[in-house]
Amino acid sequence: MRTIKKYAYLSIMKARLNLTIDEQLLVSIKKIAQKRNTSISELVTVFFKKLAQPTKRKNIIDLIEQLEQPSIPPGIDLKEFYYKEQREKYSL
Repeated sequence: MRTIKKYAYLSIMKARLNLTIDEQLLVSIKKIAQKRNTSISELVTVFFKKLAQPTKRKNIIDLIEQLEQPSIPPGIDLKEFYYKEQREKYSL
């Protein structure tokens, strides 16, 4: 009996990027890359991936729309309604 194994390789296209940075910064980055056992290219790639990710925060308008609508009768004096609610709440 023969077993045939098929492999699929995914190749990600990479492009070169030239950066001009301060020499002291480059020395610092090389030390960081060496401590992390990685390359400067990998550090830059990870940084750019984080930068390109969409924010996970919700829009304030979406959050407001999710709030429960208050049950305030139309045409009421809001100032008087507020003070009445506060008196009832705190037994003043």
